[in-house]
Amino acid sequence: MNEKGCIKCGSRDADTKEVAMTGTGLSKMFDIQKNEFVVVYCKNCGYSEFYNRRASGASNVLDFFFG
Repeated sequence: MNEKGCIKCGSRDADTKEVAMTGTGLSKMFDIQKNEFVVVYCKNCGYSEFYNRRASGASNVLDFFFG
């Protein structure tokens, strides 16, 4: 497993987006976006991985995606 790139298609062309999502219970009912994630996605095939924004540094998420 020394190859780096998208695990689905092998492409090395990726980008990131930041997204927020509601949780459960009252936050869902009142549409409070309390869960923040960084999404790393392959520009070739669309494969995506979500990383908890509070748990991982935004500068390191591409390293996780490419192995």
